[in-house]
Amino acid sequence: MKKLIINGTVVDGSGKPGYKANVLVEDDKIAAIGDIQPADGMEVIDAAGLVVAPGFIDTHSHSDLKILEEPEVAPKVMQGITTEILGQDGISMAPLPVEYISPWRKNLAGLDGDSDNINWEFKNTEGYLAMIDAVKPGLNECYLVPHGNIRMEAMGLENRQPNEEELEKMRQITRREMEAGAVGLSTGLIYMPCAYSESLEIIEMCKVVAEYDGIFVIHQRSEADTILDSMEEVIRIGRESGVKIHYSHFKVCGKKNWDKIDKVIELLEKAEAEGIRVSFDQYPYVAGSTMLGVILPPWVHDGGTNKVIERLHDPELRKKMVYDIEHGIPGWDNFVEFAGLDGIFVTSVKTRKNQDAVGLSLTELGKLRDKDPYEATFDLLMEEENAVGMVDFYGTEEHVQLFMKRPEMNACTDGLLGGKPHPRVYGAFPRILGKYVREDKALTLEEAIYKMTKKPATTFNMEGRGEIKVGNYADITIFNPDTVIDKGTFTDPVQFPEGIEYVLVNGGVTVANGKHTGNRSGVVLRQKDKKVVK
Repeated sequence: MKKLIINGTVVDGSGKPGYKANVLVEDDKIAAIGDIQPADGMEVIDAAGLVVAPGFIDTHSHSDLKILEEPEVAPKVMQGITTEILGQDGISMAPLPVEYISPWRKNLAGLDGDSDNINWEFKNTEGYLAMIDAVKPGLNECYLVPHGNIRMEAMGLENRQPNEEELEKMRQITRREMEAGAVGLSTGLIYMPCAYSESLEIIEMCKVVAEYDGIFVIHQRSEADTILDSMEEVIRIGRESGVKIHYSHFKVCGKKNWDKIDKVIELLEKAEAEGIRVSFDQYPYVAGSTMLGVILPPWVHDGGTNKVIERLHDPELRKKMVYDIEHGIPGWDNFVEFAGLDGIFVTSVKTRKNQDAVGLSLTELGKLRDKDPYEATFDLLMEEENAVGMVDFYGTEEHVQLFMKRPEMNACTDGLLGGKPHPRVYGAFPRILGKYVREDKALTLEEAIYKMTKKPATTFNMEGRGEIKVGNYADITIFNPDTVIDKGTFTDPVQFPEGIEYVLVNGGVTVANGKHTGNRSGVVLRQKDKKVVK
């Protein structure tokens, strides 16, 4: 059926000023834009007083497991997101050799959750993406092949450098997964086993990704004390491999590091002047979210989650953990140092026993358990087998806005979907439109929508998406610019936003009058151009 969106203001994603026009959708494409009149057989959507924009693109998502169990991914589509990019931070679903399923599920649980309701024997990206196809996703899904998964398949979970044979195997696996449709490679250099690697290993994989004009998405080694050295490493990877660089959730953590912000920006501009293609994504909050296990010193993670649990049972090793957290380790991002025990909150656990910890700071957890907060935290991680999520407060609104205005920036959620999540899971994009456009005027409406749509579509090679344009796919978000806002808070995050009135995914109406319709018309977006770039 044809659909006609009438009376709206089209903000097309290009950055150009909005304009009045009707938009005709036929099947999954935008068929015409202009003074088109309703006709018999058309479904008419009246967008009077509303903005008609391209569907929002979430370039950092953690729906990797959730998409298989709840394929509508309501927290995303209800905020206007029509496409998301999975496979983040170097640890995700595929590739996953059968012999590593058990330890890998434990390693992954803190970020993406765990489930006994799916068949984990999908083996590789081709098998994983086929599973997403089979559940008929509610929005479009892209996948980055994760560095940690590649390393695991090539050489296991040991803390050592690869030999030449293993390095060649990493290159081969990267090529295989790019051929299966991955849009690029991700790494998270604070997560195991990615953190064991040196730059050369990553450069070799990125050379393969560059052949496909793919992208390298990186949670860099440091967002705090050694961020300048970390950025230099990332720039070197881009320089020596030729790959496009995309920094995940870009920020500078910790008050003592805020004086580095000017130099951080200088490094971005230096890289771009050198011809290195650089971009980053950002969520619009002063708090981050990840797995609680990152507060543990790096040596605790050697050998994987089973070894973490074993070490947490040892009272003497616990003393060493506390000492290292209190005194720091050079080059390690110490979350307790820059957020404090009272600035880190438990967001999810997997057992009923510890549900009472959800929503508490680590200081409050210690009081609840009548223990030293470190001991209470170590007990929690041990009992939950490291499958604990957290929120940590790291920055200021001034800095959020500073990075938001940068030309390299596009929006993301980076939301972990379990337990009591970070409110960005439900509200990152409406928050930008409501707080940072309407209230704070940090961005114009056209700038914000560009950073949510065409900018990420261009960065990640999504042909036919990110812009209201004849011939493009009909991923469309229609919202009220006067009311759109996030509703979730850190204490009550599970709230859909206001003001997102309609969402179309490939022409299918998934949200109507602010309510989910049950429609699931998303597709897996595999990298279209499989030809090697000369």
